[in-house]
Amino acid sequence: MIGIDVAEALAFLRRRLAGEYEVDEFGFDPEFNDKVILELLRPLYRHWFRVETLGLENVPDESGALVVANHSGTLPVDALMLQVALHDDHPAHRPIRLLGAHLVYQLPVLGHLSRKSGHTLACPEDADRLLRKGELVGVFPEGFKGVGKPFSERYRLQRFGRGGFVASAIRAGVPIIPCAIVGAEEIYPKIGDLRPLARLLGLPYLPITPFFPWLGPFGLIPLPSKWMIEFGEPVRTDEFDPEEADDPMLVFNLTDQVREIIQHRLNALRLRRGHAFPPFL
Repeated sequence: MIGIDVAEALAFLRRRLAGEYEVDEFGFDPEFNDKVILELLRPLYRHWFRVETLGLENVPDESGALVVANHSGTLPVDALMLQVALHDDHPAHRPIRLLGAHLVYQLPVLGHLSRKSGHTLACPEDADRLLRKGELVGVFPEGFKGVGKPFSERYRLQRFGRGGFVASAIRAGVPIIPCAIVGAEEIYPKIGDLRPLARLLGLPYLPITPFFPWLGPFGLIPLPSKWMIEFGEPVRTDEFDPEEADDPMLVFNLTDQVREIIQHRLNALRLRRGHAFPPFL
């Protein structure tokens, strides 16, 4: 087994050095994503968070779709776990093309790795192009309001913005897949915010948790909460004309419908999961 792993690693390095790999127009490098990025995330997914997925049959095998999920956890670890879930547990091993905030792509290393993973800037132009290509696109409409909310507001969805994701789905005629993620809220319980320092650093927030900054780098180790990720039944958009994407009332109503579905599934999934932590903690 070790010999096979070494042989695969050497073959991977040879291909990288020879430039024998493909990168698409967005910078997505499927081999690097699978062999390096996802390989680093899999122990967290399988053994630390013990992620359980539900409703994968609602995600199409080939055609385009827009996965809309709640966002939480102080650091966007939920985006990474969603990426592993769809690539490893979906029968078609689908990569998800997540739409990220500008801040992600202003950071040299993080921005580069995000592009390698297949992600891109959260803008209508990129979303439309990916969806029309038949890609699986993911979006977190709560943005920093969701991922940075205090622990006291856990599992309460924040506002979903102006519904740009709905307009993109309508223009492409693809289904919207509501996704509920339970478990991320407990990994870094945010009990405070160092706002003056956050403003100085140009960050949306700088969290205080029971362990950070008190334990230094050790405070960045996420707590091993039990996770569940559920993909709900698709919300169809192909019954609308593409021009209706410019109808603000339609977009608002559909956005609100998706938000209500996710909130309902979050409540049910949280009850189904039970305790966040194993008995030994």
